Formats: sequence, C-alpha cells, structure tokens
Amino acid sequence: MGYFLTATKIMAHIHRVVLPGRVQGTVFSEAGERLNPPEDWVFLPAGDAAITRSVKAKGETWVVQVRKGKRLIVKGIWAKEAHVLQSQQEVEAKRSSPEYERRRKNDLVRREAKQETYVGEFSAEVIRFLAFHPRYQAEAALLAEKISAHATPVGSGTVARTVRIPIARRAEAAVIAWMRHQTTAYDSMNIARIKGRRREVRRLLAARSVELLQAYRQGQDIAGDCPLKKALA
Repeated sequence: MGYFLTATKIMAHIHRVVLPGRVQGTVFSEAGERLNPPEDWVFLPAGDAAITRSVKAKGETWVVQVRKGKRLIVKGIWAKEAHVLQSQQEVEAKRSSPEYERRRKNDLVRREAKQETYVGEFSAEVIRFLAFHPRYQAEAALLAEKISAHATPVGSGTVARTVRIPIARRAEAAVIAWMRHQTTAYDSMNIARIKGRRREVRRLLAARSVELLQAYRQGQDIAGDCPLKKALA
C-alpha cells in the first residue's frame, strides 16, 4: 500500500527532463533553452535510488539526462535543498534500523542464491552449445567456466544478462563474443568507420570461431598453435 501511495505522490509532481549545461550549475531544456535552477535548489547525483525516489515524492525536480548511443543515462536531479537533506536523513534513519539490516541481509542471501543458480544454468547451456567430443570434455568445462565468469556477473552489461532472448541464445552469443576477444585479433583491428563494417567483421570472425570449435566437436587432434588451446592455457 505504501509503495502505491509513494508512486502516486511522485506522479503528482512535475519531473522535467533537462540536459546538462556547458556552464556548471546550468541546464538546457529539451527544446534547447538555457535554464538556471532556483537558488534554493541543489544537484543530487544519481547513485542512491532510495533518496532519489524520496526527493521526487516531495516535490518538483529536474531530471538531468544524457544520451549514450541508444541509451538515456540519468546523471542526477535538481531539487529543493530542503527536500534533499530531509530525504537523506529519512533514508539514513531507515537504513540504520535493525529491521532494515535484517531484511537487507536476507535479500542479499536470496540474490546470491539466484545468481549462483543462474551461473550454473548458463554454464550448462554453454557446454550444450559447445557440444565438444568426449575427448575434450575437460576443455569444454574450462571454457564454460571462463565464459560464465566473464559474462554472468550482475551489472556486467553482457548478452548473458539480457532476459529478452532465451538462455540458449545468450550462451551461444557469449561463446562467440568471448572467442572474438580471446582467439582473434579483433581488439587490435583498425576497422574503418563505415556503417555496417564492424558488424561485417564480427560476422566473419564468428564464422571463423565456429570453424575453430568444429575440431573440438569432432574429436580431432588439436594443433599446438590453436588459438583456443592457447586461450584456455
């Protein structure tokens, strides 16, 4: 019930989207108009969602956003200094209570258990995609461990954290991405800044990676200079 009341309060206030100004302490409206925050306002950097929500529930704010590629990133909000100070005190008081600490620890345990389960499921999907010959099961397990360690951490931003596609496709994409960086010269390539060129290079390297995996899938002898063998070593 409290959550819905807070959400209703936030929606009742105006939270204007603005862009950071070139001069410190100024912003631009979405229409390009230069704005100066009121004298009794301060800037609250992004980073503490609880305080930000509390401030927004108390009154009007200006939400500072920047575009990075296709994403909009919130840098923080401008709001009344009194609202910011009050919200900081309220959140700090709540977090210092024994009940909050107990709930936080329980949440942490649940998140860790959920993450451990996901890592196991993801690693199994990687091994399934690799489909290595029994002769190379140890290599498959090691490769799955390396890829999972890189791709599954919360907040990593990798394809493994994308819930919009099935886990099997996530595992496949993670294998190809790992091999692109670990078994090819992709990171040192000088790729022309032509639309679609980088995507084309990735497709070519992906095909090369699949060819490399075939030797392990078919149980063939692996040459000493095999890029994947070197990466696993």
